[in-house]
Amino acid sequence: MDIQIIPEIINWISILGIAVFALSGGVYAAEKEMDILGFLLVSTVTAIGGGTLRDLLLDAPIFWVSEPFYIYICFFAALMAYFTASQVRLRHRWMLWLDAAGLAAFAVIGTQVSLSYGAAPIIAIVTGVMSATFGGIIRDVLCADTLTIMRPEMYVTCAVFGAVLFISMNSLGFDANISVGLSFIASFALRMIAIIYKLELPKYSSKQ
Repeated sequence: MDIQIIPEIINWISILGIAVFALSGGVYAAEKEMDILGFLLVSTVTAIGGGTLRDLLLDAPIFWVSEPFYIYICFFAALMAYFTASQVRLRHRWMLWLDAAGLAAFAVIGTQVSLSYGAAPIIAIVTGVMSATFGGIIRDVLCADTLTIMRPEMYVTCAVFGAVLFISMNSLGFDANISVGLSFIASFALRMIAIIYKLELPKYSSKQ
């Protein structure tokens, strides 16, 4: 099935991903008590870092250069976090929920965009996972925080799950809107369950 480039539902989920990742970046900046420029920087790189890497690898037009609207979303989210963080007393768990929504959105959208540029399914999955995780990695580095991908509960696995589910549904001929929506929900739900129940994949141990 041919996938239409950014039908309405994909466009809205893409905007959602940008907004929640930018807001999560702003929340982290608040935790580190940064100034307004720090908020703008951390929010923006959190939101666009992964998608930028994806577009560079695909030799595609960088999405926020072609559509500056995404930068405005980042700035608005940063300002909202800056002016409301102290009032709402944002907690670490709320940051995790925001990050989970952004992770799921970018995993699916990144995979879809890669397919639309003719990438092989395995490449689409890899770039989709990069889209979902790279911005958060930059955020954690800038905020001198423990990398989210290094936390014990499943993280990258949830992005992989969403990307693989989208590829599978697409190959089976499901409608693009349904594939995107269900893959997003499934990825987000898995991340929430992993956070709540501290689900982990088996770890390597040098002890035999």
